[in-house]
Amino acid sequence: MFNAALSGFLLGATLIIAIGAQNAFILRQGLIRSHVFILCLICALSDAVLIAAGVAGLGTLVSKSPLLISVVTIGGALFLGVYALMAFRRAWKPAAMVSGAPDGMALKPAILTCLAFTFLNPHVYLDTVLLLGSLSAAFEGNERLAYGLGACIASFVWFFGLGYGARLLAPVFAKPAAWRVLDVIIGLVMGLLAFSLVISFVNP
Repeated sequence: MFNAALSGFLLGATLIIAIGAQNAFILRQGLIRSHVFILCLICALSDAVLIAAGVAGLGTLVSKSPLLISVVTIGGALFLGVYALMAFRRAWKPAAMVSGAPDGMALKPAILTCLAFTFLNPHVYLDTVLLLGSLSAAFEGNERLAYGLGACIASFVWFFGLGYGARLLAPVFAKPAAWRVLDVIIGLVMGLLAFSLVISFVNP
């Protein structure tokens, strides 16, 4: 049981920690201290639902639906592209880049943006539903449940650690130049993810 849970935790952590749209968004919200708890909770719970679905065998079903994959890929590419442009626009305006400034979104738009980063990103399904789900086949019964639980715990630890740990970097981001660098990096990450989705759609 413990070995299965540890395997799930380590694999889940490896996949989640990789830089991506969710992580970049949570990092920025953590830095400006805007709706941190609810956004971290949404990310972690969303991952938990997707991991549970993968462990339960939904991965096989999703992989057999080219239409669903295409819709999510196109929608995700558009959304990430728009957010990349928004990040570059923020980087262009130094006045908006003051640590702790109330330039965050209102709660409802922040929640909708967080959900979009989660469910409009095909990589989330590949990591949680398909990869974690398929590897859970190595375990049976309670060990399989422990494996899934370990992966879910990794998600909670990472997102809350990232969201609340970001404030430790506040002294660095007291300078507008640091915000500019962060937003440029976020824009590049989002833009590259959007580009990779377009390429994967054009050349499956």
